[in-house]
Amino acid sequence: MTDYAPLDLPDDPKLTHNITHFARALRAAGVPVGPGRVIDAIRAVAVAGFSSRIDFFFTLRACLVTRPEHLLVFAQIFRLYWRDPRYVEHMMAMMLPAIRGVQEDRSAQAAEKRAAEALLDGVMRDAPQIDERDDDEVKIEIDATATMSGEERLRRLDFEQMSTAEMAQAKRMLARLTLPVKPFASRRGMAAQSGARLDARRTLRAGLRHGGELRRLHWQKPRERWPNLVVLCDISGSMSQYSRMVLHFLHAVANTKGAGWARVHAFTFGTRLTNITRQLATRDVDAALAAAGKQAQDWEGGTRIGACLHAFNRDWSRRVMGQGAVVLLITDGLDRDAPEALSHEMERLHLSARRLIWLNPLLRWEGFAPKAQGIKAMLPHVDAFRAGHSIATLEELAEAISRRDDSGEKARLMAAMQGR
Repeated sequence: MTDYAPLDLPDDPKLTHNITHFARALRAAGVPVGPGRVIDAIRAVAVAGFSSRIDFFFTLRACLVTRPEHLLVFAQIFRLYWRDPRYVEHMMAMMLPAIRGVQEDRSAQAAEKRAAEALLDGVMRDAPQIDERDDDEVKIEIDATATMSGEERLRRLDFEQMSTAEMAQAKRMLARLTLPVKPFASRRGMAAQSGARLDARRTLRAGLRHGGELRRLHWQKPRERWPNLVVLCDISGSMSQYSRMVLHFLHAVANTKGAGWARVHAFTFGTRLTNITRQLATRDVDAALAAAGKQAQDWEGGTRIGACLHAFNRDWSRRVMGQGAVVLLITDGLDRDAPEALSHEMERLHLSARRLIWLNPLLRWEGFAPKAQGIKAMLPHVDAFRAGHSIATLEELAEAISRRDDSGEKARLMAAMQGR
């Protein structure tokens, strides 16, 4: 065990107390911070000094953060705790949106609600408990019968705005969701009592057993089979929070017997394509996503949708798309590649798929318009364009995935893109 020498700190080390409280808030927000890292952070700040905010920020981040998905949470908690002199009032307004006057007229940014919840947990725990009861107090009763239940509110909440507890509850709700699909008729036939298609082979074979006399006509009907589900999930920096929740949902789909899919193939892409089908088949969801995270080395990186789709069309399309697969493409469409190449690869993918459904979390904005070059290149080559930012949108996907006439928001956005 490592032995730490005594720190040369003032008699009343307020900075040490604040760093400890800050680390506790990180831990409450889901960032694994132990006592050893807190001691390392205090020692590092003692060496680096407290003269520069930027140096202080990166010193603490280097000591307290070890995983890229925790960087955003750290930045929000740091901003609220160290930079905003009215952070408690901002947090109270954020956690209690019905209180006006303190709250800013805007929605919480990514990971901001988790940061506020973690910091308020420490503030409210340390605050003295004051008994404000008075003999002359006025009791106010509020009729809450018309308020939305917690689970119903959570269904509509954006994944990126969820707190730590809300994310845990949302994952439990996603584990109960299914993605049923209707079978379709294949070209192969099966025996039937009656039908519109004569089974000539069975009829002739039965006649041979009676000296060539055809005593009975045999019929057949198309054999039903279920398609494969192919998922292409964007794990770049702008999509990481949504991707994790969608992968929780897909893990439940892949491991639910009788869901209707022949096989579920899952791929992640950011700057490169990664096949995580084998990892997603693990029964335990935490172990499955941890293995998928190790397999995909480009989490929260850049986005090269065109190059990754080219790799899929070249290396995997014939292997997983040969039986009329349904493709789910989960991305915001913000690409750095040339739009012409992206359009070509989307067209190839669309021609290979039975249905191509695009889930885009940017559709959560009412004023969303197809202005980005990547979105303009991709939109004409999909069968349906739907939102994918909440539990409710995934439930709507489950209801619409078997409807071939469902196009989501594609028609409206195509008209907007063409200026009609």
